[in-house]
Amino acid sequence: MTKPFTGWHMTAIMVAFFAVVVTVNVIMATQASHTFGGVVVENSYVASQRFNGWLGEARAQARLGWSVEASGEPGGVMAVDLRGPDGPVDGAAVVVMAEHPLGRVPATRLALAPGRDGRYAARHALLPGRWILRIAVQRGETQARFKQEIML
Repeated sequence: MTKPFTGWHMTAIMVAFFAVVVTVNVIMATQASHTFGGVVVENSYVASQRFNGWLGEARAQARLGWSVEASGEPGGVMAVDLRGPDGPVDGAAVVVMAEHPLGRVPATRLALAPGRDGRYAARHALLPGRWILRIAVQRGETQARFKQEIML
């Protein structure tokens, strides 16, 4: 003979269900707050006011036809190959801001040393791992900005 389903059974099922839901929510919220690296922009209103200027800069940069290819070398040294429509771009000042994607390691500013054939290399090594590179290039009055991710 089976026991009848009572209000206590239903209460136990409801309490267990909501206990699981609350536990999962707490775990997910804790993980999200520990892994979020920060904000995209400090002030969205100011960013919206500058948006058209940024579009103009992007169009001017696209007309240059420059491209970069960042890579990691042995020992954690980071290098950037700078190319233009006519080949390697030499004689530029290249500065990289290397940021860890989750913000666990402080951002590192690297002034790259010029090499041959449009290759610029860092004087100091980065820690192993994934990095977001914000690359600023200036040659004379010409400026360009790039963003790339690399794994060292």
